[in-house]
Amino acid sequence: MPIRTATGRHLRTDDIGGKVLAHEHLRLDLRTDGDAEAMLHDTDAVTAELADARREHDLGLVIDLTCRGMRGDPGAVRRISEESGVEVVVATGWYYERFHPHGEPGTSVEDATEVLLADIRDGLQDGIVPGVLGEIGSHGEQASDAERIGLRASARAAVESGLSLGTHAHLGRGAREQLELLTGEGLPPHRISLGHQDLCEDGRQHRELARAGAYVAFDTVGKTGYQSDERRVELLLDLLEAGFERHILLSNDISRDSYLRYRGGQGYGYVLGPFRRMLIDRGVGTDVLDLIYRANALRWLTGNEEP
Repeated sequence: MPIRTATGRHLRTDDIGGKVLAHEHLRLDLRTDGDAEAMLHDTDAVTAELADARREHDLGLVIDLTCRGMRGDPGAVRRISEESGVEVVVATGWYYERFHPHGEPGTSVEDATEVLLADIRDGLQDGIVPGVLGEIGSHGEQASDAERIGLRASARAAVESGLSLGTHAHLGRGAREQLELLTGEGLPPHRISLGHQDLCEDGRQHRELARAGAYVAFDTVGKTGYQSDERRVELLLDLLEAGFERHILLSNDISRDSYLRYRGGQGYGYVLGPFRRMLIDRGVGTDVLDLIYRANALRWLTGNEEP
C-alpha cells in the first residue's frame, strides 16, 4: 500500500527519509466548555518546528490524526508540509463522542462507512486525500453506542480502502474493547495502532495488545501533566524486555498551541531528541531505536507485513 500524503504524492517506504511521528496534529480546534486553550492554530510556528525537527532530528514523516469534528484544516496542513519539507499523512474518522459533529456518525454502521469511504475516495478540503483513519475515539473502558458505530465503520472503511487505523483510547483505557471491535469487522490487528498506551499503567494490557498483533502507541511523550516521562521509559522498557520491540510506536500528540516550544511546551522535536536520549541512557540500542522511531510506523501505515 503506498503512503498517500497531503501534497498528493504516493510514496513507498523507501521514499521516506528519516524518522516518523506516528500521532500528531498540525491544525485543530477542540474548544468546548470554555477551554480557550484547546486549539492549534499557529501555522507559522508549527511549520518552523517541523523544519527544525527535520534539520536537527532527521524527521521525515508526520502522521496527522486530526479527523472529522476536530475542526482541522487540510489546506493549511498541506502548506505546512510544503514549507517545512516534512511529508504529512492526513486522516479521516471520528474522535470520541464529545467531539462528534452533529448527526455523525449516525445510527447505521453501513451509512457511516460510506461517509468515510467518500472522504477517502473524493478527498477532504481541496481534494486532499486521507492516507489513514484516526484518531478513532472512545472514552472509558466501554465505548458509547455512537463511539461503537464510529469504530466499526472506521474498521470497515479501512478494510475496503486498504488504509490503516489509529485510535484514541482515552487515558489509555478501553483499548482491549477497541481491538475487539475493530478486528470483529475484519481489520487485521497489524493494521491497528492503539493510542495513548503510555498513559496506561497496566503492563499486562500492553503485552496482550502486542501479543494479539497490534501496535502499542506511546504517543503522548512529554505530556508530564498526565504521566512522567521516567515512567513512560519504564513501561516501554518492560515491553522491550518482553520481546515486543516491533510493536511500539512513538509520538508527542501535539494538540494545542501551548505545547509548542515558543509557548514553553515540549514541541514536536521532544520525543525525537530529549526522550530518545533518555532511552539511550537506559541502554536501548541503535537497532531498536530504528524500529520504534521509523520502521514500525512505516510497517503499520502501509500494512505490507505483520510485525
